[in-house]
Amino acid sequence: MEAVDAISKAVTLIRSARNLAAFTGAGISTASGIPDFRSPNSGLWEAADPMLVASIFGFRANPGAFFDWVRPLAKTILDAKPNPAHMALAHLERIGILKAVITQNIDMLHQRAGNQIVYELHGHFREATCTHCFRTFDGEAILQEFLRSRDIPRCDTCNSVLKPNVILFGEQLPIQALRHAQDAAKQADVLLIIGSSLEVAPASEIPLLARRHGAKIVIINLEQTLMDGDADVVFHQDAAQLLPELIRGLEQAN
Repeated sequence: MEAVDAISKAVTLIRSARNLAAFTGAGISTASGIPDFRSPNSGLWEAADPMLVASIFGFRANPGAFFDWVRPLAKTILDAKPNPAHMALAHLERIGILKAVITQNIDMLHQRAGNQIVYELHGHFREATCTHCFRTFDGEAILQEFLRSRDIPRCDTCNSVLKPNVILFGEQLPIQALRHAQDAAKQADVLLIIGSSLEVAPASEIPLLARRHGAKIVIINLEQTLMDGDADVVFHQDAAQLLPELIRGLEQAN
C-alpha cells in the first residue's frame, strides 16, 4: 500500500471509530530518550540477563542486582518528557475519539502527556511496596532518594527492601489493569498498536483479543510484528513522526 493511501485509510478508520483504543509498547517512548528492551546495541537486555536482574526470583535473591541495573533507567524515566506520539494520543482522548490506552510501558509518559484512561499492564514507578509489611510509598520520591544515595530503598517501619510497583518476570499482571484492558480490547472497533513487537506474553494477547472481537487493526512500529499480516494498515515508521501526521489528516478531513 502506498504511504499516502495508508495514511488516508488509517485516518478514515480513526475518524469512523466509535471505540478507538491504543496498545503501546516501548517503541512509543524511544523518542523521549527511553531505550527499548530488544533493539541491537541499544536494548536494555543487550548487556543484562533479565532473569537475573529483572525477575521476581532474582529480585528476592539479590535486590542489589536489580537496583544496579535499574538505576540508569530510573533516572532516564524520571527525566523523560512526552514526545509527539504521546501528545497525539492525549489529543485524541481530549477530543473524545480515543477511549483507552493500554500500555506495556512503566514510564508514566501517557499520564504526563494528559491521558486519563491508561491501563498499565506492566506496572509503574509511581509507587513502591515493602516486600515484608506491604506498606506503599511514593515511588518517585523513593527513586529520587535512591539515585542520590545509591542505597537500596528500605521500609522505614520494618527495614525490609522496597520494590517499585513494576511487574518483573515471574509475576502476574495486575489483575485490575488486565481486566480493564481486556474489556477495552473487546469493546474496541479500531485498535492502534504503537511501538510494540508483540512478543511479550500475556500482554501481547490483548491485540489478538481485540481482533477476535472484530476490531480493525492499525500497526505503527519500526520493525515487523507477528500481527502485520492480519492488520488493516501497517506503518513501519517512527510513531513520533507518524501519529502527528495522522492527527493533521484527521483535522483536515473534518
